[in-house]
Amino acid sequence: MKSHILAIAAFLTFISLNQTAQAANLEHIRQLLASKQCQNCDLAGAGLVMVDLSGANLSGANLAGANLSRANLSGADLRDANLSGVGLFGANLSGANLVGANLQNADLRNAYLMNAQLNGVNFNAMNLQGAIGIPSQIATHEEFYVWGVTEAQKGNQQQAIDYFNQAIFKKPDYASAYLARSVVRYQVFDRQGAFQDAQVAEKLFTSQNNSTGIQTAQAFIKELQTPYQSKVKPAKPNFVDFVGSVSSLLLQFLRF
Repeated sequence: MKSHILAIAAFLTFISLNQTAQAANLEHIRQLLASKQCQNCDLAGAGLVMVDLSGANLSGANLAGANLSRANLSGADLRDANLSGVGLFGANLSGANLVGANLQNADLRNAYLMNAQLNGVNFNAMNLQGAIGIPSQIATHEEFYVWGVTEAQKGNQQQAIDYFNQAIFKKPDYASAYLARSVVRYQVFDRQGAFQDAQVAEKLFTSQNNSTGIQTAQAFIKELQTPYQSKVKPAKPNFVDFVGSVSSLLLQFLRF
């Protein structure tokens, strides 16, 4: 009986090890870490957190479900790689070649995408919240706008402005983005820029017959025209102070 139990235990251990090897080819992981050359490798499910893979050749590699959070993949060759479900939180992908890669359901929050090549990339259900350098062609103006509002509410003013800039680039008559950018510029003491954006927002809302938007823009213009000295609180202008009363409205302006 004892030998029978040991035989079963050995068999289960073998099955467990075999499944682990199938999840991520250990030899391929060693090859990648030693040479940064792993074209067409099987790295599915691999744990590669914070690994320096700058300039690595991973073209055609299977990285499905791998964890590459905060990894350095700058300049890496990821052409036609399977990155579905991959964790790339905070990863540096600046200058990486991702042409034809599958990034479905990938986590790219706070990732760096400056100058990344993304032609033919599958972006279905990808999480790009907080990512820096997102190419305008991979997101809608509404998505950029919502990301901007979220970053502004978290106090990340410059990131919020970048998102609003991209929303406006994709939709030049996007009144809500001008208004939101106006508020964030006010927060960073750019009163002139804030005033100009608020005026543009008012004109666009007027042309779009959006009475709520017109009233909101006019209220903020009035705020901007009020000298600091006449205000009861001379404290730093705060996004929440003003937008706290209209934040629900900002998210209702998506179609304008």
